[in-house]
Amino acid sequence: MGHPVVHFEVIGTDGDKLKDYYSQLFEWDIDSSNEMKYGSIARESNLSSDGVGIGGGIAQGPEGYAGHVTFYVAVPDVEASLAKAESLGGKRIFGPDAIMDGMMTLGQFSDPEGHVIGLIQDR
Repeated sequence: MGHPVVHFEVIGTDGDKLKDYYSQLFEWDIDSSNEMKYGSIARESNLSSDGVGIGGGIAQGPEGYAGHVTFYVAVPDVEASLAKAESLGGKRIFGPDAIMDGMMTLGQFSDPEGHVIGLIQDR
């Protein structure tokens, strides 16, 4: 069995503008009431009529960072998956990093063509 896509992310130079754009375009309810001002889109409010959908996030990146659009895949071990991605020709971007007081562990890599892919530790 494969590893599921569990989250999407849009990071750019003007997080507020992106949140406004996507909330109007797709009628997403975006909640940014957290210390990182990360705009979360809950899975439960982002489902098709068949109950299919994933949650995601929209935010501003660090100063000087152009941004990315990516998806996150749940894996049993972020470090092992980053190492495997590297062994197959990818490049580690960051991680594994524990965030939100250790509530989740994330990593990112770029594939051989430079596409950014995220990893989240499956709990």
